[in-house]
Amino acid sequence: MAKSVRGSSDLTDDHLNEHPVITPFTWFGLDVGGSLTKLVYFEPENIPDDDDQSSEIKKAIRIIHKYLSGNTAYGDSGVRDTHLEIKTQLGEYTGSMHFIRFPTAAMPAFIELAKSKNFPLLATTICATGGGAHKFSNEYETQLKMKLRKIDELSSLIRGIHYMESINHNESFYFTSPTIKEKCQKLNYNFVHPYPYLCVNMGSGVSILAVTGPKTFTRIGGTSIGGATFLGLCCALTGCNSFEEALELASQGDNAKCDKLVSDIYGGDYKKFGLPGHLVASRLVTVIPHLVG
Repeated sequence: MAKSVRGSSDLTDDHLNEHPVITPFTWFGLDVGGSLTKLVYFEPENIPDDDDQSSEIKKAIRIIHKYLSGNTAYGDSGVRDTHLEIKTQLGEYTGSMHFIRFPTAAMPAFIELAKSKNFPLLATTICATGGGAHKFSNEYETQLKMKLRKIDELSSLIRGIHYMESINHNESFYFTSPTIKEKCQKLNYNFVHPYPYLCVNMGSGVSILAVTGPKTFTRIGGTSIGGATFLGLCCALTGCNSFEEALELASQGDNAKCDKLVSDIYGGDYKKFGLPGHLVASRLVTVIPHLVG
């Protein structure tokens, strides 16, 4: 599986299958990132009966399904994003796909929760991606008796983009006149023939991929300044404790009080290059005392 910083990769089954699936159906998958862990859970409309399972196990499985789909918060930091729920079909099953997230730092608590709810009854193997799929692999095997089927995260990303577009054509969109509030519109993007396109994956860090076909891509760059940088700065500057709290504080703020705008330099728009006065010229300049004014 190609994982070079500057190299190409393809999404053939041989690249994605590091070892065979042990169970006939996996109910959820994990993306264990540097800051957040994302859990995708598939809730079938009709839970299939397995004649080989005891009535006690069948009952436990139904309890697990009810717990996951019947709540929007789990433990101290787990959240289910209800607005992301998707009706879809996986194999022979029709159902809903749910998206749950929690801080990766809370992984020990998640493992304890999984044990208390008998999650291993759902599957003995979980498809997992992200660096944490390697970091926490031993904990899952020793504490939960579950194997992590590790899949390259960038390959998963590209396949995920194409899968989501195939089941929801409104998933891709763009904005017209984004810098003019009165004219700005959100429009659907026709993803039928998108190649080549750039994919900027903004997580704890950032990876930039050039996607040249349905199964081929090249990682052409990236940066260590990403979501974790934003959250770290917010925590250090404001004392907030979560991403949600940081976003709430940002929504109440006024960046003009700390950023230098084009109008601060030119006294208005920079018309020669079509730059509006409200465009940010430099970040955080006004918090430096001797540069204010």
